[in-house]
Amino acid sequence: MAVWGSREFDNHEQVCFFSDEATGLRAIVAIHSTALGPAAGGTRFKLYANDSEAVDDALRLSRAMSYKSALAGLPVGGGKAVIIGDPARLKTRALLHAFGRYVDRIGRHFATGEDVGISVADIETMNEVTPFVAGTSAGAGDPSVHTATGVMHGLRAVLERRFGKSDFTGMKIAVQGLGAVGWGVAQRVHDAGAQLVVADVREEVVARAVDRLGAISVPTARIHASDVDIYVPCALGGVVTERTAGEIRAGAVAGAANNQLATAAAGLALAERGILFAPDYVINAGGVISGLEACSAMPGRSLAQFAPLDESLAAIHDRLIEIFDRADREKRTPEATAEQMARELIGR
Repeated sequence: MAVWGSREFDNHEQVCFFSDEATGLRAIVAIHSTALGPAAGGTRFKLYANDSEAVDDALRLSRAMSYKSALAGLPVGGGKAVIIGDPARLKTRALLHAFGRYVDRIGRHFATGEDVGISVADIETMNEVTPFVAGTSAGAGDPSVHTATGVMHGLRAVLERRFGKSDFTGMKIAVQGLGAVGWGVAQRVHDAGAQLVVADVREEVVARAVDRLGAISVPTARIHASDVDIYVPCALGGVVTERTAGEIRAGAVAGAANNQLATAAAGLALAERGILFAPDYVINAGGVISGLEACSAMPGRSLAQFAPLDESLAAIHDRLIEIFDRADREKRTPEATAEQMARELIGR
């Protein structure tokens, strides 16, 4: 396992490895950039196939956080934490406290929050030993709510650009993954008049979507190929590969999952087929936007004035339109354009 040799390494400023024998904690914190301010990024608690996979995930996700914060106009950098292991087996109050104490050591440069495998309640447990967490119920609350709202603003930009529409009435939307964010998106597009196709590994959640939202259920392995207008991945990343890109029937791919494109070639394959892609770290920025005020109030940070949260979330629409416009002018894919814009902003 070599950090510098990882294909995901991008001159990251700092990578920390933490372990605590008593609780079984093994964690990695990757800080990609602090050019715009102290790094921020959630903590992912996940069972990885091997340690190298965990390192790659932390590096890749932290880079995306740099891009996400820069393109959202936030005065924070990009970082990410991963805790290695099955949260159903390993997660304890003692482990969360141990991790919180390690976060406290690097709090000048990094703050964290909720992600896959980590709940708001878990963040509040960490908050008992460190102030360098955001997304507690006493602050902006569950970031998944704001992520889902931001995704809706992004989907409206996709509607305008790809379909020439201003509303969801009659549109068919496929939502893959009905976790906190995915369910929030599904509920919102249903309420806005869209027809839903859904998939999730949890049968009971799918049944609830069918019952409450009038959704059509399809297998998780085939939802990307559904005959819909927009495919919305809201589970884990890497779902758009060169193979699946050729099977997608939607006119656009725009979801909340991180790292939806398995490779750059997968993005090119979408573009060649005329399928519009909304860069994930732009459309899913609502969570980090909602935690900004809490981050600025942390010890050693500069308390700043920010635009109202609703306005900042709505700006996701405008940023995507800007990216689509520049991509058209420069004859590049939206994801390549977004990356270029973000790297310009962080001085890379």
